[in-house]
Amino acid sequence: MSLWTAQDAVAATGGTAVGDWAVNGISIDTRTIEAGDLFVALKAARDGHDFVAQALEKGAGAALVTHVPEGVAEDAPLLIVKDVLIALEDLGRAGRARTNARVLAITGSVGKTSTKEMLRDVLSAQGRTHVSVASYNNHWGVPLTLARMPQDSEFAVIEIGMNHPGEIAPLAKMARPHVAMITTVAAAHLEAFENIDGIATEKAAIMEGLEPNGIAILNADIDTAHVLEATAKEANIPAIWFGQTAQDYTLEKVVLSGNTTVVQATANGAPLLFKVQSAGQHFAMNGLGALASAQALGADLALSAQAIATWTPFTGRGAREVIALDPADTRMTLELIDDAYNANPTSLSAALDVLAAAEVIHDIGRVSKGRRIAYLGDMKELGPQEIALHVAVADLPSVQDIDLLHCVGPLMRHCYDALPEAKRGHWFETSAEMAATVGRDLDAGDVVLAKGSLSMGLARVVDAVRKLGHTAPKDVKKDDV
Repeated sequence: MSLWTAQDAVAATGGTAVGDWAVNGISIDTRTIEAGDLFVALKAARDGHDFVAQALEKGAGAALVTHVPEGVAEDAPLLIVKDVLIALEDLGRAGRARTNARVLAITGSVGKTSTKEMLRDVLSAQGRTHVSVASYNNHWGVPLTLARMPQDSEFAVIEIGMNHPGEIAPLAKMARPHVAMITTVAAAHLEAFENIDGIATEKAAIMEGLEPNGIAILNADIDTAHVLEATAKEANIPAIWFGQTAQDYTLEKVVLSGNTTVVQATANGAPLLFKVQSAGQHFAMNGLGALASAQALGADLALSAQAIATWTPFTGRGAREVIALDPADTRMTLELIDDAYNANPTSLSAALDVLAAAEVIHDIGRVSKGRRIAYLGDMKELGPQEIALHVAVADLPSVQDIDLLHCVGPLMRHCYDALPEAKRGHWFETSAEMAATVGRDLDAGDVVLAKGSLSMGLARVVDAVRKLGHTAPKDVKKDDV
């Protein structure tokens, strides 16, 4: 069955079809477009109309445009509309309306993408599941995800993000979820809000999109839980709470063992045990929230608890890998924690907790002592408190168990200056400068974390670490070397 026929797309958007076409997917990027996709000519940094000819040459089934672009034949397969983004939104609404899937919308200052991916693994084990890719969670990402939803989907997970007030509610109303989950509320995008309560209010707006009899899954452990609770009560929305202080899904005990997190919890008083294949207290919380959400959607909790063990973090979001420094000597390795995709005070603290708990290996490198080493980049969009929030990193309890902290960027300079001298590594303005130093600064037995806002480019440091050797085979674990 085709995803969209020309007739269906016209009915959804009110546009005009050129030709009788059908498409199996939707793309906004000619670099990743697949044969049979509908190419959506969005106007962003560049006008997508400039790439329509290329998309069609690559096998696009049709293109969504406002006019016939230059270099494109008059009889090319097109859907012509007044506004491409509005038409994409219309396709999203129509895609949502024609499915009987149980839909979950997820937002949060930290952990929404990781939790969404956990839910992908959990729900896919119990039914046909559609999930937003990457971090497609904004004004075009949400309608794109909805428009891509196969009609026979049984579950769907839609990630919703925001940078400014007023962004979440319209997207939630488009997604029309049966369950809305808020992973946490933290100091992120503070420059656009007066305080963290303002962020909580915006996150709580996801509940405005809930279908009748919808359910909210909320974090009981955050300081702004009262804001979420008030929103749910005012709208008469049943709330299910998760966390250490929650009565519904209660986090009882977390044990970090190597690269595994073992979680003991209760679900409405019944014992719940599950494992996550990555170390971190925050993964335990995200996992508990994911399981609560899955059960609220109608999934079996026992099967969900088994399936969540298959999830592992994506590159840039806490993924761990062993780098073999000497192909001839399997002992000569270091471990890399790639968390370079994003950063705010809450996620940085969680990442440093993971590093502080990591197991190093002694007596195998030139330094002889395995070390815990962090490469930290600026945290952006924190508003007037940005300097104080960077200084506060130096006082985190986890820093006591970390050997060296290298800092990148003008804001992270304030953290660097506040660190005990013995823990100061290098400070550089840019990641490119820092990347040039890793070869002489790292050694076998070390565990290395890279964490910073995406614009800081800590991926350069991650790549430099990888180039010290090669990624070890999956079956080579730290315990084996």
